[in-house]
Amino acid sequence: MSAVGETPRPAGRLAALRRSLDQPLAPYYLLLGASALLLTIGLMMVLSASSVRSYRTFDNSYAIFLRQLTWVAIGLPAAFVASRLPRRFLRFLAWPAVLIALVLMALVLSPLGYEVAGNRNWIGVGPLRIQPSEFAKLSMVLWAASVYARKEHLLSDWRHAVVPVVPVLGLATGLVVLQGDLGTALVLFAIVLGMLWVVGAPGKLFALAALVAGTAALYLAATSPERRNRLLNFADPFKDFEGAGWQSAHGLFAMSSGGIFGKGISGSQQKWGSLPEAHTDFIFAVLGEELGLVGTLLVLVLFLTIAYAGVRLAMATDDAFVRFMTAGVVVWLMAQMMINIGMVLALLPVIGIPLPLVSYGGSSLLPTLVALGILIGFARSEPAARAALKDRRRRGPGRGVSAPAVRSSRVGG
Repeated sequence: MSAVGETPRPAGRLAALRRSLDQPLAPYYLLLGASALLLTIGLMMVLSASSVRSYRTFDNSYAIFLRQLTWVAIGLPAAFVASRLPRRFLRFLAWPAVLIALVLMALVLSPLGYEVAGNRNWIGVGPLRIQPSEFAKLSMVLWAASVYARKEHLLSDWRHAVVPVVPVLGLATGLVVLQGDLGTALVLFAIVLGMLWVVGAPGKLFALAALVAGTAALYLAATSPERRNRLLNFADPFKDFEGAGWQSAHGLFAMSSGGIFGKGISGSQQKWGSLPEAHTDFIFAVLGEELGLVGTLLVLVLFLTIAYAGVRLAMATDDAFVRFMTAGVVVWLMAQMMINIGMVLALLPVIGIPLPLVSYGGSSLLPTLVALGILIGFARSEPAARAALKDRRRRGPGRGVSAPAVRSSRVGG
């Protein structure tokens, strides 16, 4: 029996956790820590999942991993610079960014475009190739956040919530649909819905959006026998095991064979050739096989940590641009994560989309790191967080934070 006034240990730990999450710097540390851990796990899994293909293709087991490491070496400084950019400068970049993204996506449909795995969504000259639609996600969120922040006091009128954001994002989504990239189109569509929900658009717009999305999905299915088979057979991939269900079935084999703790790093059997795109779209299956249920749950928790920190930041700030930008990035990353994992678990058709921060691919990794860098910069520069950092520097390491600095995580709180 505990002594009078003594707090039970579980309750005490829960209270301590709540106090830690209430700190002004909590979103900053959560975003930084979860992003760093996901990136580390991603590098580890790319090395493991790509080793066989690297050796067979390049006679070097580390070739693909070294390419990913190069993109990380580019992306981390870019994210650091993005975290230090003034908000006014970010808003200045919004219009040029969205115009450049639209031009590049239009050029994909020109002779400069390349077709990879049935999707014409790459552009390049010589050995340099990029996927403009991946960079478009960041530019669209940045531009929409800037527009909505400028029109904040007019958003009670649904027409201001729609124009010009929905037509421009609809144009971008249409260009992606013409490229045959259903996965990226769904992410852009989720960004549109997420931004409309954040600004309080009426429900009839969501019904109209669902109708448009359904029409686009039917169009893509009708114009490609491969996509049609995937859409029709994803729920039971073993029905067409040797055909459209091959990738989904082997993804399920990998996930189920991992058990609770997995086979250990580099222990995957499916990566030896049975599982296509093991280091890109289906890297979560290799992760489940090698790290088991524990590893997959850890990745999910880290993504949810980013979502929680983003929501905390969006709710705490008084800056409309920060609120809309943060919400857009969270919707983008969570939608892409859910589509990818749903695809691996055969809950969604195989539509080809990377897992943020984890899958191989510089075109996906670079804008994701920049977006998270911007959010980390927002979290660090909020007035309460800035005051807490200043107080911590004044008091020195390990001395704690004074009460005024942690009184509230809300600006003006």
